[in-house]
Amino acid sequence: MAITAVLFDIDGTLVDSNDHHVIAWEEAFAGIDARFDRQTIHDQIGKGTDMLVPTLLPDLDEEAQSALGEAHGKVFKARFLNEVKPFPGAHDLLRRVHAAGLRVVLASSASEQELDHYLDLLGARELVAETTSADDVENTKPAPDIFATALRKIGSPPPHEVIVVGDTPYDLEAAAKCGITAVAVRSGGFADDALTQAGAVAMYDDVAALLRDYDRSPLAG
Repeated sequence: MAITAVLFDIDGTLVDSNDHHVIAWEEAFAGIDARFDRQTIHDQIGKGTDMLVPTLLPDLDEEAQSALGEAHGKVFKARFLNEVKPFPGAHDLLRRVHAAGLRVVLASSASEQELDHYLDLLGARELVAETTSADDVENTKPAPDIFATALRKIGSPPPHEVIVVGDTPYDLEAAAKCGITAVAVRSGGFADDALTQAGAVAMYDDVAALLRDYDRSPLAG
């Protein structure tokens, strides 16, 4: 079947931000005297506050969870947002997908403010058909809401006409819940077996590698 749209995760997939998020979460947790090693935090990156915090601190009430998310966002935006760089090939891959006549969608658990920043960072405003952020949904990845909302925004194409590109198991799990095939990139720092078990049908070191293999990749149909 021909592919008509590609839904891209952003953090860890198109931009090199996962380690920055780990440190921002570490500082947010330290603010309530909660300590986790960085690998433990990294293993949850890709989720929004609503999914990440309850996994690590299941006894916190919703207000405390939200406060932690706000603390993380404040640290990340103040210290790291302007330091985040696109991965090599990120803009070129978006341009290649767009040139192929496919709809390019950015579908992220990041905030709307961060997503808007990344549109400029990636030089993607003229390439992107739609975006979906954590602000658009009730539940973030690995819940299906972000990808389901993205599909609705582009007219609800059949899932078999869509590909997800992401770097975390949570991207792949969310895609599977929507019936969407998912391609994984290793640039977010997750192990191959975790990505495979979550449903990746193909795996590339990064978006530059995916671009080089574009014609043989699932994106080409």
